[in-house]
Amino acid sequence: MSTNAEILLVGFGNMGQALVRGWLARGRAADSIVVVDPVPAARAVAAELRVAAAPDIDAAPRTHAAVVVLAVKPKDVAAALPACARRATAQTVFLSIAAGKTIAQLTKGLGRDAAVVRAMPNTPAAIGQGISALVANRAVTVAQRALCTELLAAVGTVAWLDDERHMDAVTAVSGSGPAYVFLLIECLEQAGREVGLDAALAAQLALATVAGAGAYAVAAGAPPAELRRRVTSPNGTTQAALDVLLAEPGVRELFVRAVRAAAERGRELSQA
Repeated sequence: MSTNAEILLVGFGNMGQALVRGWLARGRAADSIVVVDPVPAARAVAAELRVAAAPDIDAAPRTHAAVVVLAVKPKDVAAALPACARRATAQTVFLSIAAGKTIAQLTKGLGRDAAVVRAMPNTPAAIGQGISALVANRAVTVAQRALCTELLAAVGTVAWLDDERHMDAVTAVSGSGPAYVFLLIECLEQAGREVGLDAALAAQLALATVAGAGAYAVAAGAPPAELRRRVTSPNGTTQAALDVLLAEPGVRELFVRAVRAAAERGRELSQA
């Protein structure tokens, strides 16, 4: 990872902290990062990481940030933009991970000529296993795209979008997706208890099964439908369960309805 590009990170909650830890692990110099957060506990974490911190943007050490990362809550974005714009240069790119905030909404507060990248990371970024989808406006240069790719690759996989209209669908699939997987773990755990397993064993089996199946799917490199077929013997126990899950209307239809609902809600929030 390049170590000389200065970063101003506005918002140091769970995702902001995951990013900084990822950057430091990749070799970025701590003195190239400045963190802004009004919460003393967040700034204490920054101090532990030997990263400079300030309670607000104007109080942050003067820096010619190559990138300003907006990691505040969506409701706080509008208030933060004018101060962010004051700290920018003509070479600064703004990287926003604020859910639901469109490029148009961001440039309204930053200036119409601002180079803006909108990103949607997800929760597994906390352990370096996330995936982030990014989309850029026309002002973003090739070098700035590369820098944003590098910063988010520190916490997982990166995928670029050609059209911002796809961001609501991305949010519905990968942004909200971890919650769907956590629900699956809950359901398996509950089902295990219902068929007589001890609660602790049911929880252990459910969690290890989902984690192992996900890791195996990544390692195998085969389509999930093929992996499912490998586990399913004709007229066996797995087939009996799948006959229930895939019955009409089944789990497929429920997932499509769920993702559509999440995408629609994302569109509503982006227009608020």
